[in-house]
Amino acid sequence: MTENSRPGFRAALSNRTILMTLGVFAFIAATATGAALGTQSTGRVDASDKAAIEQIVHDYIMEHPEIIPQAVEKLQAKRMSGTIDASRQTIETPYAGAWEGAAKGDVTVVEFFDYACGYCRASLPDLAKLVGEDKGVKVVYRELPILSDESIDAAKVSLLAAEKNQYMPFHRALYAAGKVTRETILAAAAKVGIDAKAAQAAIADSRYNAEIQSNIGLAQKLQASGTPTFVVGGQVLNGAVGYEALKAAVSAARGK
Repeated sequence: MTENSRPGFRAALSNRTILMTLGVFAFIAATATGAALGTQSTGRVDASDKAAIEQIVHDYIMEHPEIIPQAVEKLQAKRMSGTIDASRQTIETPYAGAWEGAAKGDVTVVEFFDYACGYCRASLPDLAKLVGEDKGVKVVYRELPILSDESIDAAKVSLLAAEKNQYMPFHRALYAAGKVTRETILAAAAKVGIDAKAAQAAIADSRYNAEIQSNIGLAQKLQASGTPTFVVGGQVLNGAVGYEALKAAVSAARGK
């Protein structure tokens, strides 16, 4: 991973609100025109009728601008659900043992996170409560180290821990250590039985780069705005949304 990977990730997220707003005008106009066309026995409308329909749509939008954000949200949610479905297997398949909860849960909650992210640390008890109270939930953790070089080091040792079936103990130990530094990473590793030599080798090992870059690519597809980002069913939730929002998203996923 290069220094440019993090700025590139942020740049890929810019301007999507503008693009969605422009797109929704076309969406609303096409929907209204299509509805009108559907009332015609021939399925055709002449140019003057089409212009009249478009004027009605224009006037309605100008009189009720509040429908624009509502339409943007609905259109974006529909598109995002399709994006998730197209990559669901990749998104929900953990790296080795980087998961907790039900091995064969009926709902999978995926968290894209960074060990240097305070909001990710704050979400840890919410996920623990969710897994503790709902025996049908599986939580998959995806490393998204975009905040610092130490984040990358931590992600690599975390993936090593996943291979050794010590993922959650390491995950909790490193968050409990506070600030992410080379020293706290090695200390957390030692706490779960990974010696300093093995942890340092993981940090230097390029074989984990593919997993990290794959996660960055997935986050870009999902229009993640940072960390944490959660994927539940057909929804993407950005930020430390809290237990109740996660629980509601799980219920919504089951309701489909």
